[in-house]
Amino acid sequence: MSFFEVHDPVFGAYVLGNAPVKRLATGFDWVEGPVWFGDLGCLLFSDIPSNRILRWTEDGVTTFRSPSDYANGHTRDRQGRLVSCEHGTRRVTRTEWDGTVTVIADSYQGKPLNSPNDVIAAPDGAVWFTDPHYGIGTDYEGFKAAQELPCQVYRVDPSGRVDAVISDMACPNGLAFSPDGTRLYVADTGRMFHSDPQHIKVFDMVDGKPVNGRIFHTVSPGCADGIRCDSDGNLWSSAADGVHCIAPDGHLMGKILVPELVSNICFGGRAKHRLFITATTSVYSVILNRRGVQWP
Repeated sequence: MSFFEVHDPVFGAYVLGNAPVKRLATGFDWVEGPVWFGDLGCLLFSDIPSNRILRWTEDGVTTFRSPSDYANGHTRDRQGRLVSCEHGTRRVTRTEWDGTVTVIADSYQGKPLNSPNDVIAAPDGAVWFTDPHYGIGTDYEGFKAAQELPCQVYRVDPSGRVDAVISDMACPNGLAFSPDGTRLYVADTGRMFHSDPQHIKVFDMVDGKPVNGRIFHTVSPGCADGIRCDSDGNLWSSAADGVHCIAPDGHLMGKILVPELVSNICFGGRAKHRLFITATTSVYSVILNRRGVQWP
């Protein structure tokens, strides 16, 4: 069985023929938001409908936080602390080293956020997150709410100031910086998640601001929910048939085939060349001949 689909011969050097896609755990409702903690040797990820954050190690899966306020995406900030997007509370939080939770953002211009979805940490210490409307439109307890803000991308600077930095996308979702921080990629998964537009946009970072936004790539089948860059600047994206690898110029290089709809990805492992994949009811991983970006 082939786990890979090569569209550019270069992609053949990115994957290892003797390194299959492995299912690490299954039986969940809808998994999302993987983040690797190398210092703890574990992967944290969300099972959104069950209102839990789970912890995977080589010894199995345990509960990290329950209830989780229906947490979705996660990252680590520049100090290595967990940063989470919570649908239930419509906020972005940081878990301190002593276990206490600090609210990073829960409103903008006096109005509550929609449902923060994905989050990344920038080289300058700022936290960036997307805020589509998906969470407040679901049937989970406490989710039904009126949308008071447009779907936007926000930046929270180290002082705590919240700014809307991208406001012209239907439903911004996954986001990632290039390794050198000069590019920002943002996935637009559309108003109804499987309606147009479903593309990844790229922005040039000039004086800390995203400018010159343009379509970078359209993922098909499915859409780009979660995205991450490797250390060479290739963009890896979730898709309906697995994970797609996209070159810096926007062309599709190849696919990692996964038997479930993929929601999100992250690089991890001791050498950061293990790609962790959250896909519907399961968590998978595959060893690559490429490494993830070396900051959170």
